[in-house]
Amino acid sequence: MSDYFPQIKRVCIFGVGGVGGYFGGKIAGAISNRQSSELEVYFVARGEHLKAIKQCGLTIKTPEGIMSAVKPALATGDISEIPPPDLILLCVKSYDLYRAITSIKPIVKHNTVIIPLLNGIDISERIREILDTGIILPACLYLGTHIESPGVINQSGGNGVIIFGPDKKIPEYHGENVKAFFEKTGVKFEWHDDPLPLLWEKYIFIAAFGLVSAFTDKSLGAIMEDDKLRKIVRDVMAEIYTLSRMKAVRLPEDIIEKSMKKAGEFPYEARTSYQRDVAVKGRFNEGDLFGGTIIRAGKALGFPTPVTESIYRQIELRVN
Repeated sequence: MSDYFPQIKRVCIFGVGGVGGYFGGKIAGAISNRQSSELEVYFVARGEHLKAIKQCGLTIKTPEGIMSAVKPALATGDISEIPPPDLILLCVKSYDLYRAITSIKPIVKHNTVIIPLLNGIDISERIREILDTGIILPACLYLGTHIESPGVINQSGGNGVIIFGPDKKIPEYHGENVKAFFEKTGVKFEWHDDPLPLLWEKYIFIAAFGLVSAFTDKSLGAIMEDDKLRKIVRDVMAEIYTLSRMKAVRLPEDIIEKSMKKAGEFPYEARTSYQRDVAVKGRFNEGDLFGGTIIRAGKALGFPTPVTESIYRQIELRVN
């Protein structure tokens, strides 16, 4: 490792919900098993979940087994208690992103690596609008997790592989120190020199089905068996696909067919998190991540997105 990109020793998990708890627990467990004094992981959490972690540690339930009572070097709700980390895994919802970035800003050094593990195609750009320092690596993953109870994370699906790639503003950085850290702690990962197609491939699926499920309050199975609703999903996907081409992101030509087929692999009653959130009036939701992002990108590129705009505006009228 160079002095500019040193070995990863201190890691902050900002947001210890389903995703953050899964990776934070795995990292904390690996550090404990290695009995390593040179590596430290810190959790930033809140509420009853934080209280339970402080008292009993974190339990991770996976299909492979249960990891019980793993503890970080420190669990806190106050990031100022954490020493400047070498790596931050940012595991919050998009509507908490601004708060998270403004919170971590004082502890981000010029060579602090930030990996945002949240949905979206423009998350790195959103972060860079606030942070003028640090190394921000675009990332995505497929992981089904949730907080089962305070201090307990349950993984129900997904392979848990972090897919990430370079910060275009720092082309000399190739992630070697992060790769080494992940290998040490057993975190599965894939480095891609251009991760954007993979981010967009996930986004075209979650955005289209998220919007249509929230609009109709129907399950994925009910949407798939309705000819009219399937067409609306396809139309939203087509708008996103066109935007990807205009931004020189090369998705497979059959991405819409692949995405529709993927929906058929879910249980009939599966519902999206956006759909669950908008069902509760006043609850924060990720509508801007889907509808807002697509509409803004279309306007910036001079490409109309009428299907997305119509659906999103009607959802917003209902929840506000």
